[in-house]
Amino acid sequence: MTLFLIAALALVQGVPASEEATYKDCTSLVKSDAQKAVSTASAWRLRGGGSLARVCLGLAYSELGRWAPAATAFEQAARAAETSQDPRRSDFWVQSGNAWLAADDAAKALTAFDAALATTSLSPELRGEVHLDRARAHVAAGNLASGRADIDKGIELVGKDPFAWYLSAALAIREGNMARANADAAKSVTLAPDDPNVLLQAGTIAGTTGDIALAKQRYAQVVKLAPSSEAGRAAQAALLASNQPAPAEAPEEEEEEEEE
Repeated sequence: MTLFLIAALALVQGVPASEEATYKDCTSLVKSDAQKAVSTASAWRLRGGGSLARVCLGLAYSELGRWAPAATAFEQAARAAETSQDPRRSDFWVQSGNAWLAADDAAKALTAFDAALATTSLSPELRGEVHLDRARAHVAAGNLASGRADIDKGIELVGKDPFAWYLSAALAIREGNMARANADAAKSVTLAPDDPNVLLQAGTIAGTTGDIALAKQRYAQVVKLAPSSEAGRAAQAALLASNQPAPAEAPEEEEEEEEE
């Protein structure tokens, strides 16, 4: 939700002062009272609020975890912006795509990301991030080859983003390419050495490829950085499992010789 909100707050540039004020008032409700924000945005939309009313509605639904209505609201904002050739339409499509991903609808997410990439208003950096988003949608739909193509394009455009290498490592595991998984995980650690999720993934890959010492080191880093997080708990469990002695094999019972 924070990413949605930050992105949306940046969209008020170049809009009439009254619309900007209404938008800011609406989005300020998203964190404090999301349900009221839904009502406020809906009423504003009925008064002719346009794209920003729909964006605020999408933010409010997102805060409530109602991903499909959120995605629909962002999509409606994007379509309205397409009609007026509003340069913000690419942002709205990206928000819609991410909400559809959260709603587990990869097909609709792909449609939204395709629409975002078809616009001419994306900077190279943002275009790279959308390729990464579309890669997630392709993988969710089971299209690993298309996902790989998008991740590689994303790395080309935003190679300094540790998430690009994190996604690439995750996909490499599914592709059965553990050498690439290990290399990409190491790259993500270099770029984000204090990210618990990055370290957890790197530890898991190291353990899978036989480097138990490195795996334990990565897990210990995660536990130290974020012991109460989901990643921290997973790392702690992995450390405990790695320190357990292998179960002793039960001795085979000698077959009794049959008496003649």
